[in-house]
Amino acid sequence: MTQESDRTLEAVGPRLKQLRSRRDLTLTELSQQTGISVSTLSRLEAGLRRPTLEQLLPLARAHGVTIDELVDAPPTGDPRINLRPIAVGDGSTVLPLTRRPGGIQAYKFVLPAGDDDREPDLRVHEGYDWVYVLNGRLRLVLGTHDLLLEAGEAAEFDTRTPHWFGATSAGPVEYLSLIGRQGERAHLRVAPRQGSTE
Repeated sequence: MTQESDRTLEAVGPRLKQLRSRRDLTLTELSQQTGISVSTLSRLEAGLRRPTLEQLLPLARAHGVTIDELVDAPPTGDPRINLRPIAVGDGSTVLPLTRRPGGIQAYKFVLPAGDDDREPDLRVHEGYDWVYVLNGRLRLVLGTHDLLLEAGEAAEFDTRTPHWFGATSAGPVEYLSLIGRQGERAHLRVAPRQGSTE
């Protein structure tokens, strides 16, 4: 194994611990999700054990990242499709899903558990936003409305309306966001009702 490979594998432990902490998971909960024992997970995070491919696959799946992201592999191929997550100072992570100028932009957000008493800092900007909650509970303050969106729920709104997103104290939240310029909206196609002739 080369020195570069050694350094890459040594860096996996702290990254695993950081990903687990961001999602507010215990070792026991991660063990249940991956089938990897708590003691093995602890040794991997502490850098006392090198991960195998059989361990990296379920860990990447559980954390919602690629194996390349998990081991911080150097970028390869077309940089327009080699998208990397961006860590934000408040512990949240943003993963750009599109890299093209103009049009609707797609992002995946992962927010750590929040403080229910936090005063939202509402923002406004040009555009239109559509959000879909993947996991957890998303608090969306939209003008005078304070909404809690569960996994599988969506919202869309004009971003000139003061708004704010956050997780609740119940745990972290993962959601998708499609953001377009003013006037651009996600177009929904609805199947006709059964028995309808339309």
